[in-house]
Amino acid sequence: MSKGGWSEFNDPLKTIGNDTQNSVTPKGKRQVRLEKTRSGKKGKLVTVIRGLELKQVEAKKILKNLKIACGTGGTLKGDSLELQGDQISKAQDFLFKEGFRPKQSGV
Repeated sequence: MSKGGWSEFNDPLKTIGNDTQNSVTPKGKRQVRLEKTRSGKKGKLVTVIRGLELKQVEAKKILKNLKIACGTGGTLKGDSLELQGDQISKAQDFLFKEGFRPKQSGV
């Protein structure tokens, strides 16, 4: 028996295979959608951004910068971001500069 240890723990091909499974869709290929909708008790207009596919920490950073760029408030609800008011054009420009390909959905 040769010295060294088990090969199943040191097999470089197995680690490469795991990296390809954990790969994330590039920002430019994600289907990011922006839409205006009414929300809340009095039906205020909000801009909803869906499809960013970000982790919680990254989503909070994007939301913070979006709120600064649009000059408005906003919140993170589940997998979507909400900005107060009609912020479609400003949010679209900001996300485009961040590397996403946003599209407006609805009318």
